[in-house]
Amino acid sequence: MIHVTALRGEAFVLNALFIETVKAEPDTIIHLFNGKTYIVKESKQEVVDRASAFYRTVGLIGTTVTRGEEDE
Repeated sequence: MIHVTALRGEAFVLNALFIETVKAEPDTIIHLFNGKTYIVKESKQEVVDRASAFYRTVGLIGTTVTRGEEDE
């Protein structure tokens, strides 16, 4: 889950697993897989950074192992 702020100033929590796209046009627009769209105050990069941090906390980033010399 990531914390974001609606343009009206309302803070809310968004499930980062449902994010499909994040665009800056110039407002930051978050599109979810379920068809919902949110316009937030945070920049595109802030949303991406928060989503990446969330993915790390739940083990979705940094869990892959590259096969190479250490495996042989």
